Amino acid sequence: MAEHNDYGKWGEDFAAEYLQKKGYILMERDWTFGRSKRDIDIICKTPDLTTVVFVEVKARGNDDYMEPEDAVDIKKMRHLGLAADEYVKSHDISEQLRFDVIAITGKRNSNNIKINHIEDAFNPLLI
Repeated sequence: MAEHNDYGKWGEDFAAEYLQKKGYILMERDWTFGRSKRDIDIICKTPDLTTVVFVEVKARGNDDYMEPEDAVDIKKMRHLGLAADEYVKSHDISEQLRFDVIAITGKRNSNNIKINHIEDAFNPLLI
């Protein structure tokens, strides 16, 4: 596995652990559909069980070039919206929906890891 893929996997694991500590209920990890392999990093429910949250995780070793959350561009938001639409239809979801971004900056095994959980980061219907 390429180093950046390994780092991305670590970031998703770190984000999932963070969400669980905050009381979120994990439903899916790395959910994909279609030939284009559109994916959703984490699908979870809020602690009060009223909202299904689709989470995009971005992890970077540092923010010298750009903040990790800035890598979630319009194209990625559209793909997440399409994937979420498929997930909602195929799993008969009736709860409210939300799209979050979790940005992680820092090196693995460091005490200086910064996590930025952006709740309701975007609405793919408005893009």
